[in-house]
Amino acid sequence: MSSDIGLWDWAVRAYAFEGVSEACLHLQDAAGQNVPLLLWAAWTARTGRAPDEDAIEAACDIARAWQDAAIAPLRAVRRTLKGRNPDLEDADREAVRAQVKAVELEAERRLLMALEALSPPAGLTPRPVQDALVTVARQWSAMTPRPGLVQLAERLPA
Repeated sequence: MSSDIGLWDWAVRAYAFEGVSEACLHLQDAAGQNVPLLLWAAWTARTGRAPDEDAIEAACDIARAWQDAAIAPLRAVRRTLKGRNPDLEDADREAVRAQVKAVELEAERRLLMALEALSPPAGLTPRPVQDALVTVARQWSAMTPRPGLVQLAERLPA
């Protein structure tokens, strides 16, 4: 993928590659990682951007704010609505769930826009994606889920 592609478009295309969504959701659910933040790290590496330590810290702060204020609560509501409830009509429950999912996706898009805005310009030489993922994952949490990050790096498009 081109170095001039924006983060949102890159993330949507990358997420559609075989195995990427599964790897991302595993890192999210099993390791507590933030998928938009990981995709930002991969995009910076693929497009030759080299965020410094301050930019990575700022990216984590922005991701944490979006995660806590919007994404995690919306995800919880969406997941709750996934299960059948005898007191709710299925069609109505699914309609509300679809709306919540759309708002959750919009929050993730806004997060990616904020991350792109703090990114350095594209460089000439792409960096190893795995290294970028590990760096961001370490900043995000105390646990670095290296096997999952390796799997994601291997599945992302070149």
